[in-house]
Amino acid sequence: MKGRKLLMIPGPIEFEPDVLQAMSMATTSHVAPDFIEAFGNSLECMRKVWKSPAGQPFIVAGTGTLAMDMAIVNLIEPADNVLVISSGYFGKRFEDILSRYGANTTVLEAGVGEAVSLDAIEEALKTKPYKALTMTHVDTSTGVLLDPKPIAKLAKKYNVLSILDGVCSVAGEELQQDKWEIDVVLTASQKAVGVPPGLALLMVSERAMQVWENRKTPVCNYYADFSNWLPIMKAYEARKPSYFGTPAVNLVIALETSLKIICNEGIDNRIKRHQQLASAFRAAIEALHLDILPKSNKLAANTLTAVFYPKGIDGAALRSKIAQSNVIIAGGLLSDIKNSYFRIGHMGSVSANDLLAVLGALERALIELEHPVAYGKSLEVFQQELLKNS
Repeated sequence: MKGRKLLMIPGPIEFEPDVLQAMSMATTSHVAPDFIEAFGNSLECMRKVWKSPAGQPFIVAGTGTLAMDMAIVNLIEPADNVLVISSGYFGKRFEDILSRYGANTTVLEAGVGEAVSLDAIEEALKTKPYKALTMTHVDTSTGVLLDPKPIAKLAKKYNVLSILDGVCSVAGEELQQDKWEIDVVLTASQKAVGVPPGLALLMVSERAMQVWENRKTPVCNYYADFSNWLPIMKAYEARKPSYFGTPAVNLVIALETSLKIICNEGIDNRIKRHQQLASAFRAAIEALHLDILPKSNKLAANTLTAVFYPKGIDGAALRSKIAQSNVIIAGGLLSDIKNSYFRIGHMGSVSANDLLAVLGALERALIELEHPVAYGKSLEVFQQELLKNS
């Protein structure tokens, strides 16, 4: 019997053995030649994963929230107008960060399980001059997938910077930053990028870097200021030592390892794998007569699935039963309905076998809680759907 449970939450995820081995290596100096090489390789690989050969990558010790903070504090100045396009919990976080730095925010909030319409976004952009808009590619709280391409096109039309929260999407959902002309795409290491928590990752367009360079007021967050980090990124990419703050050495080495794995798989192949597994998993959930939180499959993410508990089933009891089968899933996050649904992460190195284990544990838990379920139905449908696309 193995000594650990299968972690199927929306991050941290299950990590590749090579990544975990990189984490356990003896820590080297942050200016040692081998570490500088790993850092430089990571910056270069990020451009391939983001599909942004012209972008400026940043790797900074911190969380996804730090990445959001960095994007905002470097590009937004007091009294700037910013449009927040929200599809869940993390749209609200953008609003909180913007308010802290004195921005004037307008929030377009979608209904639960829905996305804000393009018409509503354009109507808002017509009302006044905005400096930027923010959007969440996949909101981890709802499992809603936003299409950033047409929103970025609207932003360009109205000369507005576009900032994409890709925390739960980068390396798991389709992304073409340069082609779609998105100014900032940020993420965190512990999601589909496949590295334990602790790194904030950003890719910033040339246009956004020019906006930062031409700002009229100082950046009012010392740690997050691009002025401190850009020379470090430039130096490491040129394979030269530099220092501002000590980097998370082992995490960066693990990042290089994971990015190499991603690039060896091929980012397009990786996205396709996520799409196929997610589609089959949603079909299996439907076979159990369970409803997902997004209003349609078109709005459903490929990196996680949010599912409503069936009527009459206690959510805590269901998750406990599933945990007894050595599978860990997550509860809800939206405060108003957090006890009504659960979330299953399926990103990064996730395999069909992982999702079969989840479905088996879910079926058994439902049966033990006396919810009517056809034995093996979800497993059968999952396999059928995968074979259709093989």
